[in-house]
This record gives sequence, C-alpha cells and structure tokens, in this order.
Amino acid sequence: MSIYDIKTLSERLEGNTYPGRGIVIGKTEDGTKAVAAYFIMGRSANSRNRVFTERDDALFTEPFDASKVEDPSLIIYAALRKLDNNLIVTNGDQTDTIYDGVKGGKSFADSLTVREFEPDGPNFTPRISGMLTFANGDFTYQMSILKSADAEGTACNRYTFSYPALKGLGHFIHTYVCDGNPIPTFQGEPERVAISDDIDAFTGDLWNALNEDNKISLYVRYIDLATGKEDNRLINKNA
Repeated sequence: MSIYDIKTLSERLEGNTYPGRGIVIGKTEDGTKAVAAYFIMGRSANSRNRVFTERDDALFTEPFDASKVEDPSLIIYAALRKLDNNLIVTNGDQTDTIYDGVKGGKSFADSLTVREFEPDGPNFTPRISGMLTFANGDFTYQMSILKSADAEGTACNRYTFSYPALKGLGHFIHTYVCDGNPIPTFQGEPERVAISDDIDAFTGDLWNALNEDNKISLYVRYIDLATGKEDNRLINKNA
C-alpha cells in the first residue's frame, strides 16, 4: 500500500450506502482546469425533500415541496459562493460565515472559529468546507472539518488542510464514514481521488457511485485556469 495512492470516486464510494454530504476539490489530469463538486444525500423525508438551484452566481439548497418542510435550519443554505478570486463550497450556512470572514480580512480557518458541528445529536454532523483561491493562472485550496470531540458533543475539534493543486489529483471529504445509528463521522485526512478531464464523465461517475436510495443532488464546476470560463453540471433526483 502506498500513502500516495489515488483512487477513483467509484472506488472510494463502493458499497457505502451513506457517506452523507461530500465535497471534492482538485485539478484535471491535463492541468488546465480547477474542479469543485458537492453532493447531498438524505435518509429522512425532510432531508430528501431538496433540490439544488443556481441563482446570482451561487448554488443553493431549496425545498422540492415547500409544504413538506419540517425543519429548514440545517438543510436550506447557500452551498457555493464566489468572492473575488475565491470559490467557497460547504455543507451548510457556514458558506456565508466564510464569505463574510474572508471579505472582512480573515483567513479561511479563522473565519470558521465561530462555528462548530451541527446541533443534531446524537449524530453531531460535521461541518465540512472548502475554498479554492486563484492567482497567476493557478490555484491552491483548503478544506476543513469541524467535528464533535466526544459522543456527547461537549467540544469541537477543528481540522484544516491546505493543498497545492496537482494534475489529476483531488481531495474528497464527506460528513460520515458510512451509515449507522448514530452515524459515524468522517475520520482522518481528506481522501485522494482522481480528477478526469471530462466534466460529463466525472459527473456521471460520481452520481452513479452514490447510493440510489439516498442520493439527492450533485453539482460540479470545472473552471478553465487560462480563461476563467466555468462549465457546470447540476443533477437533482427530485426533478
């Protein structure tokens, strides 16, 4: 086994019925594009009653059927936003926390010091976040996970990972290891995954790798590093 092994997303997700919500960030194999992807899954009717919507150059989670919303507090939020040369993607309303913090001069990590895991005991779902920063025709990226320090949710552990963008390599972080009761939170560093040049192949592979019963929505963005041109793919199970 090599610690530098790069696996496909299909390999990472094989047999995993519930990785929860997930973020992938990386660079295409040909080195020309930055890639960011975000997916959501759900087990409850409230969680499954969602779609992704694009507006004002941002990505939002919204109810599919507003009449069936039970608790919007943890399921309705801006998942992706742009700020100057930064692209922010998260699994909750900490997208806005990072946006406001960076806009005010704070770092990615410092912006998140006012947040912690979600208050949904006994799962205490981690808050996962990522930010791509573009400069001089290339980019770097950071990823973060805020997770409970114990089974009672008495304190928050904070982990931030910083990466150079390398050809064909991405990092994948998700909220849960797998299904369970309570659901076990993600462990260790973000996983190394392969990033293909073809947005449609990448999107299809990721969507098809997610459990059919629990997957809800997927969003993928490829950004040309030379021109800044964006190419997006959005899939909603509730169409």
